[in-house]
Amino acid sequence: MYLQKKLILSFITLFMILPCMAQNKYETIISSQEGEDWWGGMVALGSKMPYRNELRLIDLSQENLNNQNVPLFLSSKGRVVWSDRPFSFKTEAGNIHIYSQYEKISPFQAGSTLKEAYAVASSRFFPPSGVIPDPLFFSMPQYNTWIELMYNQNQEDILAYADNVLKHNFPTGVFMVDDNWQKYYGNFDFKPDRFPDPKGMIERLHKEGFRIMLWVCPFVSPDSPEFRDLQQKGFLIKRKGTKEAAIISWWNGFSACYDLSNPKAVAHLKKQLKDLQEKYGVDGFKFDAGDISHFTDSTLEFYDKSATSVDMCEYWAKIGLDFPFNEYRAGWKMGGQALVQRLGDKDYSWNAVGLLITDMISAGLLGYSYTCPDMIGGGQFGSFLNIDQSKLDQDLIVRSCQVHALMPMMQFSVAPWRILDPEHLEICRNYAHLHQKMGNYILEQAHHSAKSGEPIIRHMEYEFPHQGFASCKDQFMLGDKYLVAPIITKEHTRSVKLPKGTWKDDTGKKFKGPKTIQVNAPIDRLPYYERISKK
Repeated sequence: MYLQKKLILSFITLFMILPCMAQNKYETIISSQEGEDWWGGMVALGSKMPYRNELRLIDLSQENLNNQNVPLFLSSKGRVVWSDRPFSFKTEAGNIHIYSQYEKISPFQAGSTLKEAYAVASSRFFPPSGVIPDPLFFSMPQYNTWIELMYNQNQEDILAYADNVLKHNFPTGVFMVDDNWQKYYGNFDFKPDRFPDPKGMIERLHKEGFRIMLWVCPFVSPDSPEFRDLQQKGFLIKRKGTKEAAIISWWNGFSACYDLSNPKAVAHLKKQLKDLQEKYGVDGFKFDAGDISHFTDSTLEFYDKSATSVDMCEYWAKIGLDFPFNEYRAGWKMGGQALVQRLGDKDYSWNAVGLLITDMISAGLLGYSYTCPDMIGGGQFGSFLNIDQSKLDQDLIVRSCQVHALMPMMQFSVAPWRILDPEHLEICRNYAHLHQKMGNYILEQAHHSAKSGEPIIRHMEYEFPHQGFASCKDQFMLGDKYLVAPIITKEHTRSVKLPKGTWKDDTGKKFKGPKTIQVNAPIDRLPYYERISKK
């Protein structure tokens, strides 16, 4: 049976690879040098990096695995691979195979370390803009109504969520109202039966210290006044050979979509959003559903005939540059820009807690400094439906919260006061306040990144090259000052590898590196270490 399954999987893989390889004119095989490791391509592949094991063929023009893609590879020996156009890649027998239909892609030497490779790639291909998203993202926690309300966004429950933030003494910050607040897709007015006074609601939330973002997408519900108007104007993606709008399948059903390659369509959409801000006092938007996979159907016709699936994803991202309060989950290139990125929805599991670290590290190495590590406890709402609180692993929620606390941003969605007992709730509250306390330092790092391009969350190999950290996946650097070593398993102990220098831990104890120490961390402790001397 095992051999039969393996044979079937081999055939499936072959049928996936052959069509892609057939359309690609150019192949590059990169043989790794002795001791060389590689990172890049997709944020969602962070746990696979560095690429030491075999990896199936990945086509950057067809899938983004719920997160951001960048046509970039970086090596620990200072080599760089870049293409302005999407390519496919796989890893096999220690080599990276790259396939392109546009050009021959070859690595070039940019230095001798991962950090030097990144610095050259950043300055040449995605230079920092000098601008950051709104500072509130970095200094205070965020709250998102998705897990609690899902498609039942409504004024009463939104205000109750905000009231509980205050009641339980959590810091106020960005407040995101998620999908289905609007009448339908393509319409930008509140459902009147669920929001009797949206302007009053937002004014009240502002007075309480929140800044308000609304979920939006580029899709338009068919058989609506907006659909008919946009189709008449030629602002929707068409089906080839017709004058009719294409109906595209996505996770919420079947919809038409703004043609983001049409400047007039983009200007129209921006006006709808700015009018919404003017009318209700909304601060910004969560720009969702711009995934590359939505635009891969070969029968789609774009206004810009040369546009591809990745271009449409990039056009969607560029809209956010007009709104300092923004958030994206899918992306193509756009490194160094003042856009908030978020990791794709993770499930409620210990494995997912670990993925927060590896994927955040990969986001930084791909140019996305201003990234939020999903939602605390996981962003997949099904994990918390009709949950039996007696079976909930509350330690997992706390450890997830601790990982978030010393990241550039932290975001609550499942209400901690609903699912946690007083002890675990108190711990989460304390770490929300730790994030607030560290806010000035994190904001300093954001401004530094806007000038230098350097990641805020850094791989240990990036900060301490050639010291044995290439495979480290459970600790990271916050800027160049703090080494963070969260607990990401059920155990309350772990080993921490300290680089050269003098380090002071969260209890005030000092250590002289390099050395590996064993750490005991009860549920209320997040081990982190401040570098007080490089010697």
